Amino acid sequence: MRCFIALWLVSLAALTAAALAGPPPLPNFVVFLADDLGWADVPWHGSNYKLPHLDRLARTGARLEAHYVHPMCSPTRAALLSGRYASRFGVTAAQNQRVFPWNTVTLANALQAAGYATALTGKWHLGSKPDEGPQKFGFDHGYGSLAGGVTPYTHRYKEGEFSVTWHRNGKLIDEEGHVTDLIAREAVQWLEQRAAAKPFFLYVPFTAIHVPIAEPEKWLQVNAHLSDPAQRLRAACASHMDDAIGQVLAALDRKNLRANTLVLFLSDNGAHGPSPNQGGPYSGDFGVLRVGNDNLPLRGHKSGIYEGGIRTPGVAHWPEKIAPGEIHTPLHAVDWMPTLCALAGAKPPGDLKWDGANIWPVLTRAERSPAPRAIYSTSPNFRSAAIRHGDWKLIVNRAADARKGTERPPAEELFNLAADPGEKQNLAAEKPDVLAEMRRRLAEISARDKDTLANN
Repeated sequence: MRCFIALWLVSLAALTAAALAGPPPLPNFVVFLADDLGWADVPWHGSNYKLPHLDRLARTGARLEAHYVHPMCSPTRAALLSGRYASRFGVTAAQNQRVFPWNTVTLANALQAAGYATALTGKWHLGSKPDEGPQKFGFDHGYGSLAGGVTPYTHRYKEGEFSVTWHRNGKLIDEEGHVTDLIAREAVQWLEQRAAAKPFFLYVPFTAIHVPIAEPEKWLQVNAHLSDPAQRLRAACASHMDDAIGQVLAALDRKNLRANTLVLFLSDNGAHGPSPNQGGPYSGDFGVLRVGNDNLPLRGHKSGIYEGGIRTPGVAHWPEKIAPGEIHTPLHAVDWMPTLCALAGAKPPGDLKWDGANIWPVLTRAERSPAPRAIYSTSPNFRSAAIRHGDWKLIVNRAADARKGTERPPAEELFNLAADPGEKQNLAAEKPDVLAEMRRRLAEISARDKDTLANN
């Protein structure tokens, strides 16, 4: 009887302690987004760019080996923050016009309503006017470029209406310093100054490694092993971004936050091929080097919907929850809003018409063989569309490129990615039954394109 009473008292004490401790704290989220960093640009895919912090993150986290995005920057950002394919908003390319209807519930809105502190430091590019920035869509704090990639030291976008674009909380400002350093500094300061009691969502979309590129000698020397000056410059930009990521991770460590923080590293689209470092009508002289990279063994580049344009490096890191290794299940940027909302217990009102899914069971390997689902993307101006389902991928070229000297692609291309990840063998003529089924799937998923424009 005495033993029974003793066990009962121990159990009661444990239950009482648990009750007093309350529910476990909500997780924090840090999302790093690189710009134009392609499949072959990271060490775990064979790159010789010096990226020690990212390499360590990849070795100790889950490498997302089939993570899909859209082929350009604004669409991927829209998908990440809405859980919907960007084509639902009519967005298929980089744009300065506002993307989201004013009443859109974004990932930041949903987490904010669930009690999270929210911040964006870096590139927005979902509405380039000061009154269309991050704070209008759920971010407590916003800093960086309202428009797209900027000049590294003067922080100017392309010449024209949106050239002056650097802001803090919707107010245009001038700052001194390299763009990558400024983004890192703001993120670290926000982490150190935030209210400790609140969970947080920190979104850090870099302008690196988008052109125009100019880098301090320090980062060029880090990559002195690269004999090609264009590759050395591009690698220096990537190494500089890697260092910035290391600074943010170190801030998490100083505040003992890593154990309860999910860290994601993603890229917005594949690398572009060799092209002038000037990158458009930017003010300033950025030299004559043609920077870029291939995405081998994947085919294609940025702005296209072959794998090289839409399949990019990804890492999910949370040592307490996610085991190291590779995940080959196809995932998409639209999955992150449903997933982070589920982890945060955030339940946005109404039907948000998510295209994404909660992929937490995939990340934790609780679900190792999920049923195949459709992964969808469009190229700029809806010229072509692609759908992946299981191992099969269909590309429909709706308006083939008719530029002089450019070979028109076939109207339909069908690939088996398991056997042919480089998309070299078009099986459309050989697999009529598969082709018909993939056409049906594509028609079904594309039918919802532009369904929010009436409310914008």
